Amino acid sequence: MQIQSNILTTIPTFSINDSMEEVIRFFKTTTFSHVAVVDDNRLIGMIAENDFKSFEKGKKIEDYKYQLENFTVNSDTSWLDVLEVFSKNDANILPVLDKNEAFVGYYDLTDIVALFIGTPFFTEPGGILVVAKGMSDYSFSEVAQIVESNNAKLYGAFITEIENDVVQITLKITSANLNEITQSFRRYNYSILFGNDDDLFLQDLKERSNYLDKYLNV
Repeated sequence: MQIQSNILTTIPTFSINDSMEEVIRFFKTTTFSHVAVVDDNRLIGMIAENDFKSFEKGKKIEDYKYQLENFTVNSDTSWLDVLEVFSKNDANILPVLDKNEAFVGYYDLTDIVALFIGTPFFTEPGGILVVAKGMSDYSFSEVAQIVESNNAKLYGAFITEIENDVVQITLKITSANLNEITQSFRRYNYSILFGNDDDLFLQDLKERSNYLDKYLNV
C-alpha cells in the first residue's frame, strides 16, 4: 500500500530561533502531539505538546533544545512501520525525510489509519478468528495451512498481543463459517479467543482499541 501521497506540507515547522510564544499559539489552535523544528531543511527535532505547560513565551526554541524528541520516517518507509513509529512515540504526527535526509513534510495518524481500515482485511466480507499459542510454538505458515486445508483463504493475519510468551493472532478469513477452521486450530493446540462475524468484530475493534480511540477521536 502506497502512502507517499499522504505526506502533508501544509502543517508548519519552526526554526530554532523562533519564539516559544509562536509554538504555544500553535498548540493552542491544533490537536497535534508534536511539531517539527527545522533548520535549512534539516530536522533538528520535535517539540512535544506534552511539554506545553513548561514553555515560557519570552524564550526561544533554542532554550528548550534539550527537550526536543528525535523520531522520523523516510518517504519510502512502509505503512506498517509508519504505524509502529506512531505507536512507539505516542504521536499523531510524524516528520518525513527524503533519501537525502531532508525534511519533506508530515504523516498524520488519522490519514494512515484510514488507509489501513480501507484495506480488504476490513472491507471484504468474511469471518474473524482470534487464536493464541506459545511464542515458540506458532508459525504463520502453520496458520495459513490450517485455514487453507479447510478450503478457505486468508485476507490477512497479524499479531495483536504478546503477553507471558503467548502470541495472539487475529485472522480475517474468506469463509464466514468458522466451525471447521476453529476445530482444526484446536487440534493444533491453539486457544480460540474470538470467533465472530465481520461486522461484530469491526465494531469491537473500533470500540476497544485504546490506541485508535486515543488519536482518532482527538
